[in-house]
Amino acid sequence: MKLRQMIASLIAASLVLVSITAQAADMSAAQKKQIQDVVRDYLIKNPDVILQALQAYQQQQMEQAKKVIQKTQDASPQYADALFHQANDPVAGNPQGKVTVVEFFDYQCPHCVEMTPVIEELIKNNSDVRIVFKEFPIRGPVSELAARAALAAKDQGKYFELHKAMMESKQPLTEDSIYTIAQSIGIDVAKLKTAMKSNSVDQQIKATYKLAQQLQLLGTPAFFIAKTNVSKTSPSSSIVFIPGQVDAGQMNQVIVKISQ
Repeated sequence: MKLRQMIASLIAASLVLVSITAQAADMSAAQKKQIQDVVRDYLIKNPDVILQALQAYQQQQMEQAKKVIQKTQDASPQYADALFHQANDPVAGNPQGKVTVVEFFDYQCPHCVEMTPVIEELIKNNSDVRIVFKEFPIRGPVSELAARAALAAKDQGKYFELHKAMMESKQPLTEDSIYTIAQSIGIDVAKLKTAMKSNSVDQQIKATYKLAQQLQLLGTPAFFIAKTNVSKTSPSSSIVFIPGQVDAGQMNQVIVKISQ
């Protein structure tokens, strides 16, 4: 079927659906059934219409995602301070590193879990890289509980140990398993539970949510990479936004480019 015919068919189908919706209350069951049969027969005889419509929808979704990604890229310098210099964010690697990698993640995000060894490799092989962790629990109550536990573990000097242990857990995280993991690495769980309810933990998670909304993040993981001295007056090209999972080689390429 030619594109013009397909568009005409879709427009016609849309008009029929609008008409059906408007008149549904006045139609008998037999009339509704008759129209349903006509639509069904047409789609059976012209299955390519469905495929082409799905392909067009997928293309539309991809174009919309690209626009959001570009908006995030363009807006990132405006939020440079919150991204790269938020005082309470956990920092790994070289705290004085010239290049900073910011990661938004969720402990129940499988792609975030797969990125854990990539981040560890970056820290091991790049002595001039600073890693900032943004706890962004978007996958339900257990994700938030895990994020709270990790942030609260900072009080006992155990953030990175608990972060790594939860990311590498072979079993799905639950409330019980989070506390079991914490206890296994020497964390005082009673103190941890108290700290998890603290105002500082509340505010940090809320601040990350707000920042993610401002940046229109679509999910996790999400990375922002720039020179550590980046500021809100920097051009958008000074920050690289990576929406999703990448391998160590791709990450290193960006770091090398940024550091030049």
